[in-house]
Amino acid sequence: MATNIGMMDSAYFVGRNEILGWINDRLHLNLSRIEEVASGAVQCQMLDMTFPGVVPMHKVNFAAKNEYEMIQNYKVMQEVFTKLKITKPLEVNRLVKGRPLDNLEFLQWLKRFCDSINGGIMNENYNPVERRSRGGKEKSVKGSSKVSKSLQTNNTHHTPTVTASSKPTGPKQARSHAIGGGSNSSAEVQALSKELEDLKVSVDVLEKERDFYFSKLRDIEILCQTPELDDLPIVVAVKKILYATDANDSALEEAQECLIESLGIDVEEEEENEAEEAGTQT
Repeated sequence: MATNIGMMDSAYFVGRNEILGWINDRLHLNLSRIEEVASGAVQCQMLDMTFPGVVPMHKVNFAAKNEYEMIQNYKVMQEVFTKLKITKPLEVNRLVKGRPLDNLEFLQWLKRFCDSINGGIMNENYNPVERRSRGGKEKSVKGSSKVSKSLQTNNTHHTPTVTASSKPTGPKQARSHAIGGGSNSSAEVQALSKELEDLKVSVDVLEKERDFYFSKLRDIEILCQTPELDDLPIVVAVKKILYATDANDSALEEAQECLIESLGIDVEEEEENEAEEAGTQT
């Protein structure tokens, strides 16, 4: 099982559209955004499809909206991970926030993991809609036709109320003004929403990059703390850079001087030893 996948693995270069297509095709859904899987229900069903009968689908809540409801889904997922001896850590606190990058990264891992089990071949005997219904907690899945129909119904009932309350010079003008104003507002909201989503993605990318380089520095620090390496000149020089407290001045110069000085002493000692050995031989 491909439970441990490095950050530079090709799995993490799979795009958002491919991931959404994979989910929609397998589970007969119509998701359009990565954030819609933040509840963990979709991931649970993907595991249920890959390992039939392992996931207690009656405990999975597809209507989860609040974080405490989503956490219950992740508890189910963690139990499945434990059963299957999957060592992938679940960062629940980050996933339930619905941030696109965190959820995309987890889905990229999940896709690679499921593909490593079934070879990327869909289980033709698996009925995702029926399996969700048997779970007993499917009230509304984001992106499903039921939600779309209910939204359309609400919109049709809402429109006459708006036009009737405005009471302009004539009913036709009132209707045209209401529709025109509504379309402009809707366009503005969509534009702002897109801008906000782009900003969120940018922030997520920066945070991911920060965490990536921090983890590298942490690995270097742990390596430098190895007792056998602690007194090596190169390790001492690296520590000077790692533990420098002045943010304005670079510690590189001091580290280089320290390293050169240490290496210079070593060279002198070697020359002295060679001279002694030569004198002894003569």
